Amino acid sequence: MARLFLQNIRAVVRYLASLSALALLLASQPVQAQTSPGTVDSTVSDPPREVAVAPDVRDSEIADRLRRILVASEWFTPLAVTVREGIVFLDGQTESDERKEWARQLALRTEGVVAVVNRIEVKPQISWDLTPTWREIERLSDRVQWLAPLTVVSLVILLLAWIVSRGVTALARKLLHRRIASPLLLQLVARSLSIPVILIGLYIVLQVAGLTRLAITVLGGTGLVGIVLGLAFREIAANSLASILLSIRNPFRAGDWIRVGGHQGIVQNLNMRTTVLLTLDGNHVQIPNALVYSSVIENFSTNPNRRSDFVVGIGYDDSAQKAQDVIIQTLRKHPAVLDDPEPGALVDELGPSTVNIRVQFWFDGREYSVFKVRSALMRQIKRALQDAGISMPDTAREIIFPDGVPVRQMPTAERQADGVRQGSAPSRGELAMVTPGEGELLSEKEELERQAEGADLSDTGENLLAPEKR
Repeated sequence: MARLFLQNIRAVVRYLASLSALALLLASQPVQAQTSPGTVDSTVSDPPREVAVAPDVRDSEIADRLRRILVASEWFTPLAVTVREGIVFLDGQTESDERKEWARQLALRTEGVVAVVNRIEVKPQISWDLTPTWREIERLSDRVQWLAPLTVVSLVILLLAWIVSRGVTALARKLLHRRIASPLLLQLVARSLSIPVILIGLYIVLQVAGLTRLAITVLGGTGLVGIVLGLAFREIAANSLASILLSIRNPFRAGDWIRVGGHQGIVQNLNMRTTVLLTLDGNHVQIPNALVYSSVIENFSTNPNRRSDFVVGIGYDDSAQKAQDVIIQTLRKHPAVLDDPEPGALVDELGPSTVNIRVQFWFDGREYSVFKVRSALMRQIKRALQDAGISMPDTAREIIFPDGVPVRQMPTAERQADGVRQGSAPSRGELAMVTPGEGELLSEKEELERQAEGADLSDTGENLLAPEKR
């Protein structure tokens, strides 16, 4: 009897303990139920201890207890709790992974549960409650109001730094314009002196904003940024650097007649990217400065005196010395040919059918056109050689006569007389120093410059060349 009495007392004590645990759990549930709708998932927490169930619990009791707790949370809908042999099967939907995990932990800590199969699906619900949005807007508005004075001060500092940098640039140009002749180099040095002023202003702004580390990083990373930009835009950097070097070396000026990179023309503009030439056809050619700097530059305007030449072929039976004398006399009579340096007529080659004489002469390249002067001299030398009885045969051709060709020796006197008869009387046009077709031998530069005045070079940028020499 005593043993039976003790067992009954133990059962009553266990039952009372279970009731007290359930009472404590139920007392905490209304608070969660009130705060769960619309609350943040951070309120979800694991059950503090195992959920007690009456001794010798059955599967139906576990399922009923878990169902009532999960329904009270109002976090799961629809909800289905099934228990078989101590294994809990949870089915339903919830709004977050935290709530799903909370349900699993609750089932695991329930007395008599062996395992949990959590099949609850997470499907976030779209809420049209704009209260969180308005709260963020209010926070943003408060932050803007807090940053407004700092922004105004920063803008004032940057404006002052910009004004001071402009003053430094203007002062540097004024002080250095006599020492630095190149406009591009002067501009580059002046702007380089103003860059530290901008950097100091930016550093002060970051210091006022409390971003000391960022200020140090900006000042220390300026060189690195320059290297990165140089690698990314190396073609532009190469042309810009070439323009600086060309401006320092000054191999040509605006208005010079040059030949570079296979192009020939009058220099119109040198900017940070290209050199602009006006060709003899009236077209503008833009050559990258990097190519100009690395190419051979022929400047025909550096020395006003230019030399030109052409080849004249005479027959093998004619006297080369006589032909040279005739050519020299013709050259000296022409007004465009300079006496100093003297003109020349040199035997240059013994060709297949002719003795080639190279005619060389000097002329004023600023006043006369090389093409027109060559035309006039070729015309007059041809007439003078014909009048002197000097032949200018065509290139050799091979002619085959199957039956042979009868040859008769002509007396010398008769041959000379025949040569005189063949030479027709010189016309006034061939003897004239200038013909209408040769345009008075004047240089094309003035005409090209007149055509260049109507060209639009606004897209080429500032001209960095020194003015044309006069």
